[in-house]
Amino acid sequence: MPEITITTREGETSSLTVKAGVTLMEALRDGGHDELLALCGGCCSCATCHVYIDPEFAAKLPAMSEDENELLDSTSHRKETSRLSCQIKLTDALNGLRTTIAPED
Repeated sequence: MPEITITTREGETSSLTVKAGVTLMEALRDGGHDELLALCGGCCSCATCHVYIDPEFAAKLPAMSEDENELLDSTSHRKETSRLSCQIKLTDALNGLRTTIAPED
């Protein structure tokens, strides 16, 4: 079961151990991180689950889809390490993943 470290918008850090196979968005939501709105419920049709991925893990993630890229273009807080957490399925290979919840648009 992968463990992830989350930094909130306020800079507070916590860790969660999650079941492999869930998305990062589901792990954050179910882990009590209510600041991550995830309004579309993981359908990749909004950008309210926007996070920053630690650069060390960026290459371990699946390639970004065109839809995800376009949605991230709609946010004013996009960075090189931006991803939509609904598009990241957690696996044992992502154990130790560090992520920061992006500012709300």
